Amino acid sequence: MLEAFEGEKMTKQQTVILDGNEAVASVAYRLAQVITIYPITPSSTMAEWADQWQAEGKKNIWGTIPVVAEMQSEGGAAGAMHGALQAGATSTTFTASQGLLLMIPNMYKIAGELTSNVIHVTARAIATHALSIFGDQSDVMSCRSTGYAMLASDSVQEAGDLALVAHIATMESRVPFLHFFDGFRTSHEINKALAISDETILAMLDEGRVLAHRERALSPDKPILRGSAQNPDVYFQAREAGNPYYLATPTIVQNAMDRFASLTGRAYHLFDYVGAPDAERVIILMGSGAGAAEEAVRYLNKQGEKLGILKVRLYRPFAADAFLAALPSTVKSIAVLDRTKEPGSLGEPLYQDVVTAFSESMSSETPHFAKQPKIVGGRYGLSSKEFTPAMAKGVFDELKKAQPKNHFTIGINDDVTHTSLDYDPEFSTEDPRTVRALFYGLGSDGTVGANKNSIKIIGQETEFYAQGYFVYDSKKSGSVTTSHLRFGPDPILSTYLISKANFVACHQFQFLERMDILEAAAPGAVFLLNSPFGPNEIWSNLPKRTQETILKKKIQFYVIDGYMVAREAGMGSRINTIMQTCFFAISGVLPREEAIAQIKKAIKKTYGKRGDAVVQQNYAAVDAALAHLHQVTVPEKVSATFDILPMLPLESPAFVHEVLGVMAAGHGDSLPVSALPPGGTFPTGTSKWEKRNIAQMIPVWDEELCIQCGKCVMVCPHAVIRAKVYDGALLADAPGTFKSAKPKWKNMESELYTLQVAPEDCTGCKLCVEICPVKSKTEAKHKAINMEMQAPLREAEVKNWNFFDALPTVDRSRLSHTQVKDIQLLDPLFEFSGACAGCGETPYLKLLTQLFGDRLYIANATGCSSIYGGNLPTTPYTTNDCGRGPTWSNSLFEDNAEFGMGMRLALDQQKGYAESLLGRLAPTLGDELVTAVLSADQSKESGIETQRERVLTVRQKLAGVDSIEARALLTVADSLVRKSVWIVGGDGWAYDIGFGGLDHVLGSGKNVKVLVLDTETYSNTGGQMSKATPRGAVAKFAEGGKPNSKKDLAMEAVAYGSVYVARVAMGGSDMQTVKAFQEAEAYNGPALIIAYSHCIAHGYDLTYGMEQQKNAVLSGYWPLMRYNPALRAEGKNPFQLDSKAPTIALKEYSYHENRYTMLLRSHPDVAKKLLKEAQDDVERAWRVYSGRAAMPGRGETPHIAPPEPEGKVAPLGAGRS
Repeated sequence: MLEAFEGEKMTKQQTVILDGNEAVASVAYRLAQVITIYPITPSSTMAEWADQWQAEGKKNIWGTIPVVAEMQSEGGAAGAMHGALQAGATSTTFTASQGLLLMIPNMYKIAGELTSNVIHVTARAIATHALSIFGDQSDVMSCRSTGYAMLASDSVQEAGDLALVAHIATMESRVPFLHFFDGFRTSHEINKALAISDETILAMLDEGRVLAHRERALSPDKPILRGSAQNPDVYFQAREAGNPYYLATPTIVQNAMDRFASLTGRAYHLFDYVGAPDAERVIILMGSGAGAAEEAVRYLNKQGEKLGILKVRLYRPFAADAFLAALPSTVKSIAVLDRTKEPGSLGEPLYQDVVTAFSESMSSETPHFAKQPKIVGGRYGLSSKEFTPAMAKGVFDELKKAQPKNHFTIGINDDVTHTSLDYDPEFSTEDPRTVRALFYGLGSDGTVGANKNSIKIIGQETEFYAQGYFVYDSKKSGSVTTSHLRFGPDPILSTYLISKANFVACHQFQFLERMDILEAAAPGAVFLLNSPFGPNEIWSNLPKRTQETILKKKIQFYVIDGYMVAREAGMGSRINTIMQTCFFAISGVLPREEAIAQIKKAIKKTYGKRGDAVVQQNYAAVDAALAHLHQVTVPEKVSATFDILPMLPLESPAFVHEVLGVMAAGHGDSLPVSALPPGGTFPTGTSKWEKRNIAQMIPVWDEELCIQCGKCVMVCPHAVIRAKVYDGALLADAPGTFKSAKPKWKNMESELYTLQVAPEDCTGCKLCVEICPVKSKTEAKHKAINMEMQAPLREAEVKNWNFFDALPTVDRSRLSHTQVKDIQLLDPLFEFSGACAGCGETPYLKLLTQLFGDRLYIANATGCSSIYGGNLPTTPYTTNDCGRGPTWSNSLFEDNAEFGMGMRLALDQQKGYAESLLGRLAPTLGDELVTAVLSADQSKESGIETQRERVLTVRQKLAGVDSIEARALLTVADSLVRKSVWIVGGDGWAYDIGFGGLDHVLGSGKNVKVLVLDTETYSNTGGQMSKATPRGAVAKFAEGGKPNSKKDLAMEAVAYGSVYVARVAMGGSDMQTVKAFQEAEAYNGPALIIAYSHCIAHGYDLTYGMEQQKNAVLSGYWPLMRYNPALRAEGKNPFQLDSKAPTIALKEYSYHENRYTMLLRSHPDVAKKLLKEAQDDVERAWRVYSGRAAMPGRGETPHIAPPEPEGKVAPLGAGRS
């Protein structure tokens, strides 16, 4: 235990290692009775902490366990919070970005009713031309007029401290508070901090204010009315009646800050000035950027400068007098930095407030300054764009000028409107005593987890301060992760990435091929490489630039074959413990012996619950790591014959390698404004240029054993396994290792068949091997496709893939589009996505594009499918040989169904307009052509292709016609060819936040198709519970196991009677899946397909994903069904049950997954109870489904209703006595 300062009133404070989200959640949880939650990045972990603490029985400050309730949307969370407040509870929530925007209507109400409340916001960019999950203050600035007070925190420590100030101040002021801190930079930064104790909270809390809050609650025992409707005569006056509360708020906040300082020694003010007391140049800003600016000020002032920064804490109400009083009287020029953009305004919000404050002061009778300083405003740091001390210095340098640039930007190169300031990126304020370490890893390889563990070891077990920040690329679990760790003797305020590291670790050898890993290494740095090559072979396997950097910077070089050590220790591919051991052994942060002891202590703490065997296994890995760690004797000269490859090849289109390639290489910050398309429109088909090489093992085809069933092609999540049938004469120039076999198709016997893998795009998930039905009779484990090490095969297989890719595809008209065997020969127009290895969603999307991709519109809800489907730098939707392919767009999370329906409405309208124009242009086009176009049968693909030919003829005939009608028809002529609109999203969208819109669209009768990729969790935000989560499963927001059953979305849609509905599971029946897609597309009306999608969040090796899908079907948990309203016209029962009665117990499915078994370990009695109830759910659902399927069709049974009476219907009341 530590004391911040000496003094009788000081409360004991414990040193902890945590991030900003945990610091805030800890305070909010203890001061809340009701917490309403909904996941949105980067705020979700605050809600997850609250749910976890509730499940653990942790009590709030009043000795009760808060109610934590997940709602269906952020708007729902705000509404429930509002209701809880009105009923007298203290209530809070956590949100960001679009989620905060959905809360705004309730915020106006809560503030207007003068209700004490705090919303904690991880400030984040708002989706505009593109979605961004990263931090800036655009969202909170949208709330300026809601009536919420706005309090900003700059760091992890401040986030916890000011969270408490906000909760205390709202109770006294009755003004609700929006407490915000920068998303990711503060929310996810891990740092050493002093925890806020219950003792401190109790000392701050005025229980009388809490009682007063409860007294104001609604109650039938003391009935009142609140929320009335008012007329013009009094509304205005009533709005002004709240003025005294807002006028009093700044003083109340400062008093709370002062009380907090007396208890902890940490002093805050409404505006905190740091710098020279006689500063002439001052930067004003709020949020995490203050850390970098403060470093610059302290450094430059030591060089003789007179600089300062003013940190804005309380932004609303804006206390002008306190603001002006906080500035040094000597200030001559001021730069106001806003982390937001307000297009079309005279300046960004904070800038306008500062200008207004000075203007009103200078025009008053008692101005604060003799002469008004020059004031300029600028934008910085949008979407977590870096803001460094160098940039702060650039702003200070601008302020030296007689006429500094106003409305500037810093940190980008604006070569379009020329707003950007120059700065020296080499300027650094890094403390030489601070250890700065960079770690490059692969998502899910354990690198980030190990580094978080290291921070805790150093921060908690030593006197060192520690900071960790983690950067991820746009891929899912296979992303490149970069860990930025700092350790030093002084508090670490550096709110920016490391650019001069004295330790660099690369945990994936293949990164060296396309990444300059040592770019940020400082002279004399230590470099640790996980390499399959030993200390004597490694030098000749390094790229030229890497060798040059090692020699130029005199880098100390170490290697270890981490994967070999992991395999020998029985840890599979988990290298995290091994690489962590090496870091401590050679970094010098701690003495080696002490570091190893601390690692083993952490292992015991982390893995002790799993048994001593697991602990000993990790101990052995630590010892083996030390034994296999080697320092490399660096040669005196460069000898490499190859160099780092461009991230995207030079033969790709110019925009791809000049713009997207720069992004992919991690240098997107250097791109000028002119390089980016305004409006956010990007080309498709770019993922094929990005060769990630993340698989250690890839599938290899045994052409002699293969039966050519196509199942491996069907299930491949990344479309890296392809099949073609082609003329054998084309093999004349084939590589020597290219394989082929005789096709097992009728009418193709004279051709050749090849199954080929894209070796550099494969993720090594092994789904293909597991699904293969063929085994060798002589070697049980050998199948028609088998995993082998990628490295030895790569060169030859790249040549094979390139040759294969250039072969012609089979004419689609030769194939059956209902047979899996034939579908393998259809080109996928969704390829090489950034989805997790073994993803359960992407096979459905690939199938969708194989079947209908050339006419496909996709409206994609925000979620996993929008991130791997539409995140830069490269995107997986592509085109066929004719240049056609899916056209894709994302609006929001909540409105996707409506967004897709809007597409359908537009297409129908354009088609009608085009048909009208055809009629007017019949004399020019000819009646025969016009009639053929208007009456075309496009129910089959052959008819669609024929219609395309007709439309081409129309275009040709109109090419020389100069009329308004002709020009108009040319713009909408393509609408005459059948188009397919598919609305795609996950269960979080379809079951929860977007359900209202989805229900409306399904009930509209419009010809739209909906594909729900049901992972039964909010996969994209980290695995939170949705209404699709099954009973008994543990998820975030359901730490104690979900207590109720999964919502049956299929039967809700069936209730309409006019919606095509199917439940599919590719692993349960690929044929039924294909049939459902074809029938849904053919149905002239709304269609809904709910696709079982295994997910990394389920907690098992996704190699067995398709097997688990099969188990879900066999257990009856996921009955396969189709409801086709078109069958009713044939007198048949529309409801078809495609799976048999359960043949295995639910337990035999569910207990293969950690999401179920973890409850069994933590709460066995609860798990047993929920399993029994879940089995009952299966029984109940099966009886409903089988009962519906057994009903006779209308053609087999008489009408239930009596015959229609002849003549007029009797009037109401007739015949009554």
